[in-house]
Amino acid sequence: MKTIYYNGAVYTGELPLREAFVEENGRFTFAGTNEDAVKLAQTGDRLVDLKGSFVCSGFNDSHMHLLGFGNTLSTAPLAAHTDSLEEMLDCLKEFLENHPPRENGWLMGRGWNQDYFSGEKRMPDRRDLDKVSETVPVCAVRACGHCLAVNTKALELLQITADTPQPEGGRIGMDEDGPDGRFFDNAMDLVYDRIPAPGKEEVKDMILAACRALNRYGVTSSQTDDYSTFRSVPWTVINDAYRELEEEGLLTVRVNEQSNFTSLEALKAFVEAGNRTGTGSSLFKIGPLKMLGDGALGARTAYLGRPYADDPSTCGIPVFSQEVMDEMVGYANAQGMQVAVHAIGDACLDRVLDACEKALAEHPRKDHRHGIVHCQITRPDQLERIVKMGLHVYAQSIFLDYDIHMVKDRVGEELASTSYSWKTLMKAG
Repeated sequence: MKTIYYNGAVYTGELPLREAFVEENGRFTFAGTNEDAVKLAQTGDRLVDLKGSFVCSGFNDSHMHLLGFGNTLSTAPLAAHTDSLEEMLDCLKEFLENHPPRENGWLMGRGWNQDYFSGEKRMPDRRDLDKVSETVPVCAVRACGHCLAVNTKALELLQITADTPQPEGGRIGMDEDGPDGRFFDNAMDLVYDRIPAPGKEEVKDMILAACRALNRYGVTSSQTDDYSTFRSVPWTVINDAYRELEEEGLLTVRVNEQSNFTSLEALKAFVEAGNRTGTGSSLFKIGPLKMLGDGALGARTAYLGRPYADDPSTCGIPVFSQEVMDEMVGYANAQGMQVAVHAIGDACLDRVLDACEKALAEHPRKDHRHGIVHCQITRPDQLERIVKMGLHVYAQSIFLDYDIHMVKDRVGEELASTSYSWKTLMKAG
């Protein structure tokens, strides 16, 4: 059975606009005039009068954390209250008053950015969050998702002390009195692992909330990284949640799951269970192996090849050693999976390029479609290697709205001058 939509203003990707289109078995089979579309009607077909409405294809979000977004929709909206530290704390206080957590629950919020604070531009610490509550554990995640702050009550529950070892690929903030409540990159897992994990039905509710929000913007498909949202929730639960929503006819965003794993052992178990890039349905399918190679520029955790120009004490944080990255990228490539690695700093990008080059030398693939997520701080030699290997680049131009005001301060003028070179890469094919 066909559905014939007529009397509209239909954009097909080029002008002029068409009047009508036809859908059959989930595919567009015709776009043209009302007259020609209606002629295609047969017994049982459905005709829909668009009454002059504008129609275009749905938008695709190439960098989404669908489950995390759904979770954020039920937490304190710090992104809308980040003009000052005081405003951020007031938002948390108000949210706590109006949405008290369940027993043993935490007060959560996300979206603050100290660079937007008026007055002192510093990250909140445990003492700041103690002003929100001394009895309820509080966790406030930065807008980038690469650092967070907790209050003293949370530190007590976490049993974090001055003697707690620093985790590989992350950092626990310390001051003269011990832990200051700040956690960076892999160290954030110490916090997330202690927050009560949602069950499958709660996961489904979060996915539905995110889908409704995306649909309101016309987004109908996305590449999403969900396995890292709650490390204590197995990937099997998340996959089951998506598939059940699909079976129930409730999944309204097509999902390509960027499969985030942090160890070769976990990745092998995933692949051996039958998961590879492309397996699944048109609504939910497995995408590439996703790895987070470093942090973010705003939090100074992006891994640079030289010290930060505005903080020479750090070069950022590499999340994986070269050895582990080589192993995981190499295994995924050999198993026919695509690979997508988050790399913002140039030193992190070196590791990604080395891993891809080694993997493709061991198991050559003509259309591997491996890619770099963000690809922001770059040197000319790295751009040449990207072109030579035919790598994809998953760039988000919206980062420039924020980064353009600080990139020279963070990385220095020389390195900034060769960064965000996406048009250079586009021209090179």
